[in-house]
Amino acid sequence: MTEGNFVDYVKMHVTSGNGGKGSAHLHREKYIAKGGPDGGDGGRGGHVIVKGNSNLWTLIHLKYKRHIKAGHGEHGSSGRSTGGDGEDAYVEVPLGTVVRDTETNDILFEITEDGEEKIVAEGGMGGRGNWHFKSSTNQTPRYAQPGIPHEERDITIELKVLADVGLVGFPNAGKSTLLSVLTAAKPKIADYEFTTLKPNLGIVQYRDFQSFVMADIPGIIEGAAEGKGLGHYFLRHIERNSILLFLVPADAKDIKEQYDILLDELKRYNPEMLDKERLLVISKSDMLDDELKSEMKQELDKQLPLDYMFISSVAQQGLQELKDKLWKLLND
Repeated sequence: MTEGNFVDYVKMHVTSGNGGKGSAHLHREKYIAKGGPDGGDGGRGGHVIVKGNSNLWTLIHLKYKRHIKAGHGEHGSSGRSTGGDGEDAYVEVPLGTVVRDTETNDILFEITEDGEEKIVAEGGMGGRGNWHFKSSTNQTPRYAQPGIPHEERDITIELKVLADVGLVGFPNAGKSTLLSVLTAAKPKIADYEFTTLKPNLGIVQYRDFQSFVMADIPGIIEGAAEGKGLGHYFLRHIERNSILLFLVPADAKDIKEQYDILLDELKRYNPEMLDKERLLVISKSDMLDDELKSEMKQELDKQLPLDYMFISSVAQQGLQELKDKLWKLLND
């Protein structure tokens, strides 16, 4: 998936349908000069419905759909005939989509299952026809209810990437390179910060035709939890990953310090993210000789409270062991 095609944030205006009017018709037939009321009910206005679709990965199909309108209910007619319901308007979204009220920023609901449907703007009820109002004291009511008007609102649709493994690290830590080597994804790769501006997803092929999904999230900088840099735009994506794979390059001045900063940004954004499984990977380790790697291991064994491993995406070192480790963490 190319970076330009990854749309994860869309605002739109949705309008449901009006309810149809009830009919105030009086029955007329040959030889029956004054029949009773037989006006039918109006039809329901169409709803605007958000629906989960597991085949979608992005919101690009909604990028230019700024207005969504449902159909109006038809009016009732004679013979107690009820008007047809207005056509519902569907907004299909990927799983892991959050829908907010744009005005209040309140979360209305979240779509997590394929085929799950939530009404975001309810169609107006149809008005009742005059035959409902017939009584012993009013046998020919000449009035009926109008339909209930439509609802309209502004909504924000926000995608939180659903992936098994999320790559977490500073800009230029080698996340995109690792994703490109482990999967068929083709993220933009260059030797400068913020090459990745949107999440990239890739499917990692494992043994016996099994697979899992990995997401390359844009790099974290200090202050991201307060919205600095790309801030909340990418931190929200990390919330939906089962395992957090921390990537720190071997040439970092202090690996433990970089890991602590990354962890602190996640904690300040959402403390629950510390409950996820974590694995630290030291990338670009082809730059290390055996002696230097041994010294680093001795130091890291004392400092780090979690599992870590050395890999090199370019030299293809430690990648199978990494996949084995991730698969084990995912299936424990």
